[in-house]
Amino acid sequence: MSISISLEQALTLRNKGALLVDARSPDEFAEATIPGAINVPILDNTEREEVGTLYKQVGKQQARRRGVQIVAPKIPAMVEQVAALQAGTSQPVVVFCWRGGMRSLALTQFLELAGVPARQLSGGHKGFRRMVLDFFEDGEWGRLLVFRGLTGVGKTEYLQRLAEKGYPVVDLEGLANHRGSAFGNLGLPPQPGQKMFESLLWDELRKIPRDSYVLAEGESRHIGRVALPPRVYKALQVETSIWLNASLEARVRNILADYPAVDKLKKEFVQPIKALKDKLGKETMNHYLQLLEEGNWTKLVSELMVNYYDPLYRHTLPERRIELDLEPENTVMERIEAVVSEVLEQSSGN
Repeated sequence: MSISISLEQALTLRNKGALLVDARSPDEFAEATIPGAINVPILDNTEREEVGTLYKQVGKQQARRRGVQIVAPKIPAMVEQVAALQAGTSQPVVVFCWRGGMRSLALTQFLELAGVPARQLSGGHKGFRRMVLDFFEDGEWGRLLVFRGLTGVGKTEYLQRLAEKGYPVVDLEGLANHRGSAFGNLGLPPQPGQKMFESLLWDELRKIPRDSYVLAEGESRHIGRVALPPRVYKALQVETSIWLNASLEARVRNILADYPAVDKLKKEFVQPIKALKDKLGKETMNHYLQLLEEGNWTKLVSELMVNYYDPLYRHTLPERRIELDLEPENTVMERIEAVVSEVLEQSSGN
């Protein structure tokens, strides 16, 4: 029986709950992997560099033998780690490396010999990456219904509440680990790289049939340091926008709730404020830095909205939109759902 499987077969197993194991080095794994995969590196970063240098300078045979010397003592621990994680599923483990070469083959064989069912992904992560690029170039997904509004209206919160009620939602800012503003990554984990962001986005959009839809938040092309694929960004501009309105006071409260422990992050706010100097002037920048130093968060957030964010967002106010006031709160979800239905009843792009 062949232990090698195609990408299509691997993704089918993944959908059934199979464990995916990335046998590449931690640095390669950190850059991008198949969503949901765990890292069990055959060679760590330093070992990979050593074997690679030996391959280039001495030859393939010597490099392989050195690889065996490095890997041999680690085999029992790697097998036990994978076996423990694979327990509870009847699906074989899917192992991959960069191109479906020696690293994934070796780990697959170790697992098979130890009685842990395993398959090697033919083409490796390189083949998966090619599929993701092709998806964003030529693939299809459903309609993207977009929530927009001034900073702090609570777009993300209402989308989460809709998701809890069973509506299909893709959280673009959640995938990017960024709130989409000058202060967007403060208090959040590091952003994924561009390749990983695209893989995560593929994993969401692939679930949306062409004749269906998904709700999303309106974003600029860049969310922090990652960028939406061109066709996805274009798709966000097609439908009639759902524009949410809230008072300045409510928006300030939402922002302060969205940045917990702001006092602990005070130093991290300094550089983003300084970056606004060219747009707002040195005097205004220094005023904001003073408010920051004083810990006057309510005034700082309010003035940033009025003088910076609101003019920026109003400049991009979509011509085709349905506006919805978020007050009174006791009927807001019912009214949001009605607007979603109204947009869905329209022909796409009309």
